[in-house]
Amino acid sequence: MLITTTHSVEGRRVARYLGLVTGEAILGANLFKDLFAGIRDLVGGRSGAYEGELRKAREIALTEMSQQAQALGANAVLGVDLDFEEISPGQGTMLMVTATGTAVVLE
Repeated sequence: MLITTTHSVEGRRVARYLGLVTGEAILGANLFKDLFAGIRDLVGGRSGAYEGELRKAREIALTEMSQQAQALGANAVLGVDLDFEEISPGQGTMLMVTATGTAVVLE
């Protein structure tokens, strides 16, 4: 499955547009990750724990989107957009990643 942020693929023609496909992932970051990320914010540096969670959420969202496209008979997803959000519902922090694109059949 070809996944790209571009709206076309050089040398390939879109034979059919199959529609919008999405994938979502919401992962919770635990109290210790939140605490250490806060300390990193104060002293500077990168938060490996949050980076790892974002990476995992992105992979889940892209995989879900790809599976949805494959179920429609697509061999590519064009115009992919990734959105990242932080949700704080009371206690703790949730990380949300949404992947959206257009499922197509390329010749």
